[in-house]
Amino acid sequence: MTAETLYGADDLTHLEGLEAVRKRPGMYIGSTDSRGINHLFSEVVDNSTDEGVAGHATKIVVTLHADGSVQVDDDGRGIPTGTHAKSGLSGVELVLTRLHAGGKFGGSGYKTSGGLHGVGASAVNALSHRFDVTVKQSGKVHQMSFAHGVPGVFDGPGPKAKFTRKSGLNVTGKMKRGERSGTSIRYWYDSRYFESGAALDVEGVRAKMRNTAFLVPGVTYVLRTAVDDSISEETFHFPNGLADMVDFLAPDSEKPVCGTLIINGEGTYKENAADASGVMQSNVVRHAEIEVALRWGTGYERTVECFTNTIRNVHGGTHRRGFDRAVLKALQDAISKTRGLLKPKEDMPTVEDVLEGMTAVVHVRLPEPQFTSQTKDELSTAGITRVIQGVVDKHIRSWTEERKTKSEAKIVLQKVVDAARVRLTQKQQKDAARRKTALEGAAMPPKLVDCRTTGVSRSELFLVEGDSALGSARMARVSEYQALLPLRGKILNVQKASLGDTLKNAEIASIVQVLGAGSGRTFDLSTMRYGRVILMADADVDGSHIRTLLITLFAKYMRPVIEDGRLYAAMPPLHKLVTKGRNPETHFTFTQKEMETKFAELERAGKQIVTPVPRFKGLGEMDADELWDTTMNPATRSVRRITLDDVEAAENALELLMGEKVEPRRNWLVESSDRVDREAIDA
Repeated sequence: MTAETLYGADDLTHLEGLEAVRKRPGMYIGSTDSRGINHLFSEVVDNSTDEGVAGHATKIVVTLHADGSVQVDDDGRGIPTGTHAKSGLSGVELVLTRLHAGGKFGGSGYKTSGGLHGVGASAVNALSHRFDVTVKQSGKVHQMSFAHGVPGVFDGPGPKAKFTRKSGLNVTGKMKRGERSGTSIRYWYDSRYFESGAALDVEGVRAKMRNTAFLVPGVTYVLRTAVDDSISEETFHFPNGLADMVDFLAPDSEKPVCGTLIINGEGTYKENAADASGVMQSNVVRHAEIEVALRWGTGYERTVECFTNTIRNVHGGTHRRGFDRAVLKALQDAISKTRGLLKPKEDMPTVEDVLEGMTAVVHVRLPEPQFTSQTKDELSTAGITRVIQGVVDKHIRSWTEERKTKSEAKIVLQKVVDAARVRLTQKQQKDAARRKTALEGAAMPPKLVDCRTTGVSRSELFLVEGDSALGSARMARVSEYQALLPLRGKILNVQKASLGDTLKNAEIASIVQVLGAGSGRTFDLSTMRYGRVILMADADVDGSHIRTLLITLFAKYMRPVIEDGRLYAAMPPLHKLVTKGRNPETHFTFTQKEMETKFAELERAGKQIVTPVPRFKGLGEMDADELWDTTMNPATRSVRRITLDDVEAAENALELLMGEKVEPRRNWLVESSDRVDREAIDA
């Protein structure tokens, strides 16, 4: 029997409808522990919140019943009860039994919303023993039930009642005089889809409702919890919105050093998006609303909470990056303009210094935001970075310059400068205490710009060519998971050097120290401090040589990094094409041929290009935004993974190109000269 007969079409599985959710629940709710159970609640209450944001709901009541069920009631418009023309189903059955169905895909139902993937309520339905929905609309009361996403009828209360499959929405009565429309959902989640011991975290429910009440001051949230035979009730309503939230989040032990800054603004950005017919359109203009509240306190802890359309983004994202850049740049400029704050030759404060003692809430509203996952923990919409950066930068600069607030701002500037001095002093003390071996000691090189997270697959270490590129990279990076180590000049060619000379080389010593996994026979991949290493050198001959020297170092002394696929080479652009006109376009190209092709394409489209086309001589010539968009942003960059598929061939190539023997290398260069593109030589 051949291999082909062992695997055929009958071995393929096609999961239809909600079956995929039940088969792989973690894909749709993030995890199958207690966090996943709480995410079910978030999906349901977020739909009601969207009604409040749209101005149709004023009160949302959550009831945690004694039998373990969760009920969410709102006084919004109610899920549409009419018949959907294409599917033949009622609107209620459609949105609760079909993935990617709802009113949040660019229609007129919602301007902005938290539910964008269309799997929320239907995923909850799929993972529940019983799911009841009641809709009050147009004078009638409509009701429908489901068992694990299948529509039907229960002959009694609770999930253990007998269930009969039956499709269709039932009218069970009339609305009372003066009664508001709305939706009520009650579900009993099935614990079999979750880990043993997983349960709904009531404190997490309370925190979710409190946070949302801060973000939607026009809606009152009520939490009712069954305790013994009684019901306890808590109400969350905060008419001052984010200002109230900052007061709540700020540590009780610290005093504010300034008043709470309220920043409101809006802006536009462009992105590729599908129209109503599903056809992808380029440069679609999006409108975003920005709302920020922040203040500094006398303490040292920092709290920055980020939200998109009322959804908390635990890991921040593009809006957090824009906020950090704006506050840092505005305060750095204000410090440089204020006489007497910085002493001569003192370093400018970093973002860590600026955020010390800060309590802030960043909330953005935008249509069809993009997230890194269904749990929406991190916003990835690229265009929002510059929008929030512009709004926050303008307000902070005004605050530091206006006569009424200038004295208050100066107190904050002094606090930031003091934080920088303390940080540098502590760093010097730690460096002085860490004097171990040249390669594998615990001390980190002072030039390392570390990230806040290490030792996880998400973290990245960029080995950057030169100090000039470090400046742009430092502004561009995401300090949460991107670290930088600048290298001065070209490191030693370890293929030709002895082990003793290798150990003495300062740049190699820095690389080994920062990675923290040893070298040679003692190298332990499991202790490496970063998930991946990216070689970031200029896109020229010298940059290629530096990359080759670094690859040789890893191949000889840290080979497991390559074998595990964790060594990459960045691909910075060579050219920048900018079109003329009211709406200029910017295009980056990576080779001469690509630039010429793109140039011709733009000319054929009737667009004028700024000439001569600038060519980047080095990474340091790019500003922070350009370097981020082209070389460092995981969503838009191109990187080449360094592989070692054929060990023997790789070793032979390294010995030929980098080894001590000159004669074989000279012969290879002569024989391979015809492969050189002479027109591409920059002479």
